[in-house]
Amino acid sequence: MTAYLLRRVLLLVPTVFLVTVLVFLLVRFIPGDVIDMMAERAMRTGGGSFLVDREALEKALGLDKPVHEQYAVWIGNIIFKGTFGKPLTGGSYLIEERIARRLPITAELGILALLIQLAIALPVGVYSAVRQDTGGDYAARTAAVIGLAAPNFWLAMLIIIFPSIWFRWQPPIEHVSFGADPLGNLYFFLFPSLILGTAGSAGLMRLTRTMMLEVLRQDYIRTAWAKGLKERVVVVRHAIKNAFIPVATSIGMDLPRLVGGAVIIENVFNIPGLGRLAIDALQLRDYPTVSALNLVAALTITGVNLMVDLVYPYLDPRIRYR
Repeated sequence: MTAYLLRRVLLLVPTVFLVTVLVFLLVRFIPGDVIDMMAERAMRTGGGSFLVDREALEKALGLDKPVHEQYAVWIGNIIFKGTFGKPLTGGSYLIEERIARRLPITAELGILALLIQLAIALPVGVYSAVRQDTGGDYAARTAAVIGLAAPNFWLAMLIIIFPSIWFRWQPPIEHVSFGADPLGNLYFFLFPSLILGTAGSAGLMRLTRTMMLEVLRQDYIRTAWAKGLKERVVVVRHAIKNAFIPVATSIGMDLPRLVGGAVIIENVFNIPGLGRLAIDALQLRDYPTVSALNLVAALTITGVNLMVDLVYPYLDPRIRYR
């Protein structure tokens, strides 16, 4: 297990490196640059013309160097100094300090959404497989298709717009920290996490149902039925663990969807997390901040997928890592 873990960690290095290179390059293909955004913002707030010495600003921000030199400076600061540096848009806070303030908020949203997703998808998927072709199975499959077809941002807009029109009520849009008001904090995250969780539960439920049906047709399950074991024992003790190996893989692969969905949901519900920070940085062409956020996302996703791989031997004792 130790040798396998070491190999996987070493393989993460080139993966994360390629991700950082691609993001660092691709974000610079977006029309406009940070100087244009600064000039436009100054004109909007000042109400007049704004003269800028582009060459001086580019030199001050380090944008006068070739892209590969900018990348070398950025990655060198991370490796040797342990810092992402300061945002191009100014401010006294370092990028990692901004990320550290907002990361717990996005993490809470993601964890709650994942718990809701699992609480819906796993029991409904198992029930749908065990009661195949019954009314409950058809209802679950229909709900799953609707969940796959409905975009989460569309559901978020419906929850915000229609209750405010019909009932003069809307979900809370002012963040409350858990330390200040635990119940208010959970109420604030209730609707965003419900939307993210239910949207992801549709595909996971269908996969759980498919894998359970495949396992329930195996010979050892028929033998368990023939021995007269109760249905709960057959399903829980013999079927679920074997069926959940692909499901665990899917949960790990769902993390990018949760991250991408959080970017949209955070902007719809005014959640001050990493998603809001990413959109603001993109709008201002703050390249170091965008690159730092993508590096954090890449490390999180690859780390979670590694942990999912390490769960396999528990689900199936026949799996051994060497």
